[in-house]
Amino acid sequence: MTTATGELDAAGIGPGQLRDDYLRCRALHALHGRTYYTATRVLPPERRPGVHALYGFARWVDDIVDEPGPDTTPADQRARLDAIDADLGRAFTGGEPDEPVLRALAHTVERYELPREYFTAFMDSMRMDLDVCAYRDLAHLREYMYGSAAVIGLQVLPVLGTRAPREEAAPHAAALGEAFQLTNFLRDVAEDLRRGRVYLPGDVLAEHGVDTGLLAHCARTRTPDPRARRAIAALVEVNQGFYREAEPGVAMLDPVARPCVATAFRLYRAILDEISAADFDVWSVRHRVSDTRKLAAAVPALARSLWARTVPRPRTGE
Repeated sequence: MTTATGELDAAGIGPGQLRDDYLRCRALHALHGRTYYTATRVLPPERRPGVHALYGFARWVDDIVDEPGPDTTPADQRARLDAIDADLGRAFTGGEPDEPVLRALAHTVERYELPREYFTAFMDSMRMDLDVCAYRDLAHLREYMYGSAAVIGLQVLPVLGTRAPREEAAPHAAALGEAFQLTNFLRDVAEDLRRGRVYLPGDVLAEHGVDTGLLAHCARTRTPDPRARRAIAALVEVNQGFYREAEPGVAMLDPVARPCVATAFRLYRAILDEISAADFDVWSVRHRVSDTRKLAAAVPALARSLWARTVPRPRTGE
């Protein structure tokens, strides 16, 4: 597969600071987004840097919120987010941002004409993480997920390209972002509890007799309670609904990008299969897709993408 420098060459990003900035984003994507990074390797090389920049930015900001240093206060985190907002402002008004990740992002934003409101919504959700520890219901959780996940799907859509009008594909891209994130929330209940957060709808938990104390007990003992299993099962079905809503959008993508998203779709949904196969136990093991299964999904997807590249077809919706 194409090397990092080969991707940047294909995208027309020559030697210099910007190239190093993109490599920083790529490293963040490879380290933290292994499932989606695997799928991204199926994309044509010239489109990968834009995806790396978008993911790298999202992960970099998320780590500021989720992985503070031992002496970092919430006020420090807010100040850091404010500084990033100011740097984003420079990116959207023709100035050069100070941060490497933001310089790569600014280049991607200009190249694909991405609207500022997507990034405003993302930053709003990152600030919610400093104030909100639990969510009343699915509507409340989706308010958060719009900025933290749905807009990521919307940001990536112009990079991937579409055959259908972009506005027709957009709701499916947003649903896929939510589907991926809810899968992460279900898999990472115990990890999120350690950060003092519950990203599961409170009304669904209550319906099955589950509260934060019971979730914490399951996490501490690594033993699932039957009530917690039933709540997770109900939310897996909600999650499957997001995947069903997203699925028609895959066929609307540019054929050369379609195998990438289809691979990510299949691999992320497989995490739900693992959770279901474990009788909805998300406490004694962190569910993941094996490297063998990732490779088995990626290789035929790469073949489909390579074949699609030999067929010249105009993209629409751009």
